Amino acid sequence: MATGKLRIFELAKELQISSKDLMALFGKLGVEVKNHMSVVDDHIADLVRGVLLGKARLVAPPPPAAPAAPAKPAVVAPAVAKKPALPPKPRLDVAGAGIPTLKPVPASRHTAAEPVVAETAPASTPEAPPAEPQTPAAVAAVPAPPVEVPEPAPSVEPVAAPKAAAPNVSPAAPAAAAPAPAAPPKLKPVPSRPQPPRSGLPPRVGMPPRPGVPPRPGVAPRPGVAPRPGLPPRPSLYGGEGIPRLRPVPQGQSSILPPKPKPQQPAGAHARPGQPGAPVRPHRGNGPFIAKPPMPPSASPAAAPTPSSGAPAKGRGRDREDSLSKRDREKEALLDKNRRQRPHREAAPQIPVQLRAIEIPDLLSVQELAAAMSIAAKDVIKELMKMGTMATINQNIGSDVAQQVARKFGFEATVKEADEEVALYQEEDQPGALSARPPVVTVLGHVDHGKTSLLDKVRQANVAAGEAGGITQRIGAYTVEKDHRTITFIDTPGHEAFTAMRARGAKGADVAILVVAADDGVMPQTIEAISHAKAANVPIVVAINKIDKPDAQPERVMQQLTEFELQAVEWGGKTEMKRVSAKTGEGIDELLETVLLEADLLELKANKNRRATGVVLESALDRGRGAVATVLVQNGTLRVGDVVVVGSTWGKVRALIDDRGHNVKKAGPSIPVQVMGLSDVPAASDTLTVVTDERVAREIASKRGQRRRDTRIAATGSARVSLETFMQQEGEKILNLVVKADGQGSVEALRARLEQLSTDDVKIRVIYGGVGGITPNDVNLASASNAVVIGFNVRPDETVKRLAESESVDLRFYQVIYDVEDDLKKAMAGMLEPITREVTLGRAEVREVFKVSKVGTIVGCYVQSGKITRNAKVRVLRDSVVVFDGALESLRRFKDDVKEVAEGYECGLQVAKFQDIKQGDVIEAYTTETVAATLA
Repeated sequence: MATGKLRIFELAKELQISSKDLMALFGKLGVEVKNHMSVVDDHIADLVRGVLLGKARLVAPPPPAAPAAPAKPAVVAPAVAKKPALPPKPRLDVAGAGIPTLKPVPASRHTAAEPVVAETAPASTPEAPPAEPQTPAAVAAVPAPPVEVPEPAPSVEPVAAPKAAAPNVSPAAPAAAAPAPAAPPKLKPVPSRPQPPRSGLPPRVGMPPRPGVPPRPGVAPRPGVAPRPGLPPRPSLYGGEGIPRLRPVPQGQSSILPPKPKPQQPAGAHARPGQPGAPVRPHRGNGPFIAKPPMPPSASPAAAPTPSSGAPAKGRGRDREDSLSKRDREKEALLDKNRRQRPHREAAPQIPVQLRAIEIPDLLSVQELAAAMSIAAKDVIKELMKMGTMATINQNIGSDVAQQVARKFGFEATVKEADEEVALYQEEDQPGALSARPPVVTVLGHVDHGKTSLLDKVRQANVAAGEAGGITQRIGAYTVEKDHRTITFIDTPGHEAFTAMRARGAKGADVAILVVAADDGVMPQTIEAISHAKAANVPIVVAINKIDKPDAQPERVMQQLTEFELQAVEWGGKTEMKRVSAKTGEGIDELLETVLLEADLLELKANKNRRATGVVLESALDRGRGAVATVLVQNGTLRVGDVVVVGSTWGKVRALIDDRGHNVKKAGPSIPVQVMGLSDVPAASDTLTVVTDERVAREIASKRGQRRRDTRIAATGSARVSLETFMQQEGEKILNLVVKADGQGSVEALRARLEQLSTDDVKIRVIYGGVGGITPNDVNLASASNAVVIGFNVRPDETVKRLAESESVDLRFYQVIYDVEDDLKKAMAGMLEPITREVTLGRAEVREVFKVSKVGTIVGCYVQSGKITRNAKVRVLRDSVVVFDGALESLRRFKDDVKEVAEGYECGLQVAKFQDIKQGDVIEAYTTETVAATLA
């Protein structure tokens, strides 16, 4: 036997079974193997050999020539019939005729060892050995033609046993062993069926027991299976019983060894008497079975193949395989090993063993991300390419993209606070320093529902009269005194384009007043305003306006609002709903009292004695005052001379103007003021923060500005462009716009609204939007990009007008957003290709055909419907199939040329460039007309 370790397929080849069946046997033995290339130790291989050998020994058959065999068929028949009722046992089926199959039947081994009389065979049938007749070992030694044996049993190959077991053999063994050499030739004709009654034979008294089973009286104990001398007995994993190894048997039987024994193998090698594991030959007659005496030293196992070796060519002493097969096997093992290890080798450099957390800014370059993860930048670029983003090592990417890339490499990236330098100047508010502050109330609702008129009535002002188009197009903030208490109102636009303004107004408010017209009911922007208020988590007070109108239906409005979880207090809900009239002033006082009551419930407090923070509601560029921002102070006190940072801009406060146009020195919490002195126009919703000195403010603003520019570049540069999308964009019409407005909020609203007007045929792209008047730079940009300049509440000077005329740049000026939308829709429709459609004029039937030399074919026709005109196009139809499409050469009625022939008249005509006209053809006259395309 080879030393060291064996692979599964080598052991299967040695035992002459398939690797699949051997792996199944390993699973039953409790040995875990993965595939046919797995390696097993020698003691495991010996255990398998012993298992197979022990199994065969238990089912060794008696000689078929027993005279008492024919006398027991009636007793055995019930046992054979009951055999299928036994619980199914696992068996290893090996493909190929004559290949035996292992049948583990532990119960039968117990019965074989117990002395049972023939009369009790039916009761012991579940414990009996298999009813199939067993073929002796001599049959395997001499090859025989395949015969049909119904229930044969595999023969056994004995094993060398320790000499200590010999004294336990019965003394009668020598007498019974005398005919043993002559037994194999008698067992060769297996087809005769004298074997089935074997279960009725007397019990084998001399059968040695298996290891682990207490020996019964008079029975010699059998040691464990030993594949070679010197190995200790090995108990089987099948219930502690030794399972012997099977030898090949003729075709039709079941075993796990192949049916090709070596012809030079002596017959006695299959059943050497005297060994504890060898099968015994039953005594002729009804006497008990006795064991054979041990073999003489001359017939030692060394002279014959050992039980675990099988055939000499395939056992442990088998010949070496040819070198080619060994090389192939080594190559296969190496390839299988590489296949198993390759995934781990690829994943190791990319995925760390432990996930690590890293911090990244909201915008960083590819190289910075790679350095943060301590990996090569080329790996990050490769991952970005897989995600569809083409980036260089120095190109900036957003934090969301960086987080996705980091997650691919096993890192959890968190975005650190962008302005930690500003956070250093934030002060913690002590509870004792807090004091009551005025409530901030935002007014929301649909367009033209009376929001500004309601505030005008509260303020005793007339703001609505001065607004273009009668609608609010910018956010406004006002303060009102009521019962010696201050209320700050934020007026928001109601037009659908100003969604962001309404969101900002709701976010910075403490209480929201939802204005709904009693005659109009709930409208789209009303629903949107409810969503903004709920998202900001502010209480809602409903003002049902215009109750002075004859068609006002306040109850219908209240009913509609219940669909949005707003139920009036008078109906058992929690939402205050007041009926008001901005025209007559009815219900205004009750509305303000309700607002103050809601503010008292909120217990609004702030710290006045600290550096101020606020939010930008609106911003604009004034010609005389420069950049102006409307700021709502949220905490602290803002004073003239403070150095502030507002988004990406900074400045020193030069002046503060309240809502009525008065200069003030300071503004406390919840007070709206206009701030002047900023370096640039800030964006709406930017945060205002007071810092210590100008150097800090300048640095912070510079960093923020650079980050915003990088973000815009990263957003435009990381867009994925494919050939398909490029081909789709080739046929699109693009209308470029340059938008200038008087306020940052208006620019934001116009940009969002105009881009929403884009269709599949025409796209609107706002290439630039800014605050202030139209400048020469705007005109030059529009000239270079073939754009139209839109001015909203701004006008150009004479220099800009002359430059626009010389550059052929179209300047458009508007004060109402409705007009902007209407004109742009017309411009978009003008960019579309005109639509050409066909108009059928009439049909005429050919009655006669005349061939005129030097002229051609003249046909006489009858106009069936419509009319035939001289300048019309015609198509010739023959059996409803178009055979020609062209124009008319001439049209006559009688001898006169005519311009048209009406229905019901006859005419003569000639078709240009077509002479093959036949009688019965139909001539259809049509014309084409071009119509302007409309937007979808």
